[in-house]
Amino acid sequence: MAEAAHTHEHLENSLSEDGRRSQHLADAVLGATDGIITTFAVVAGAAGAYLSAGIVLIMGMANLVADGFSMAVGNYLGARSQQDYWKRERARETWEIEHLPEAEREEVRRLYRRKGFEGETLERIVATITSEEKRWVDEMMREELGIQEERLAPFSSGLITFAAFNLAGSLPLISYIIAFLNPALMPGPFPVSVAVTAISLFGVGVARRFMTHRPWWESGLEILLVGGFAAACAFLAGYLLRGLAG
Repeated sequence: MAEAAHTHEHLENSLSEDGRRSQHLADAVLGATDGIITTFAVVAGAAGAYLSAGIVLIMGMANLVADGFSMAVGNYLGARSQQDYWKRERARETWEIEHLPEAEREEVRRLYRRKGFEGETLERIVATITSEEKRWVDEMMREELGIQEERLAPFSSGLITFAAFNLAGSLPLISYIIAFLNPALMPGPFPVSVAVTAISLFGVGVARRFMTHRPWWESGLEILLVGGFAAACAFLAGYLLRGLAG
């Protein structure tokens, strides 16, 4: 019995760790994708308006800090809300089990009867589930409410999003940094930025396949096309409004 309990606990810990890793990957991919696309959209808009490398850097850096922070806070608050919801529902379910055990036991019986279990087998399942409070609460959360255990870490989620946004989002600016520091070394920063951005977006798309399980080339191409469309719109807007820059 002790060995079975230890195995069950080990399995739960492994699943919890897998869930956290998966969430961190999702946060990183989301942050990196948004960072590259929004920053390069700024670069493309500035290039369309024929602005200098210094202006592009100011706009790009401002976007990295402000938009990255905004996205990180949004991700943090979203994860916190989900976590709070899970805790609230778990507390309610625990109270019902402690104060209305027969009604909750009948609920377990009803849930598994709908799955096709009957007679002695059904009663053994009910007895096993309701013999330990944590297992009972877990089962009611999952089967009755359809809520999986919440493994989100709000602070980590926000931090990873911010870091990924800024690290990946800085890639479209590299050629402009070089052009600003040494114009002779990088006379045409925009084409280089286009190439770096395209490679980066495709790479992030390939990483995204670990969440979607789609073909790597399809996932990479999808992100590349979305980013390319956003950049084209920004470039066109910058070009049409270039007269406003004086």
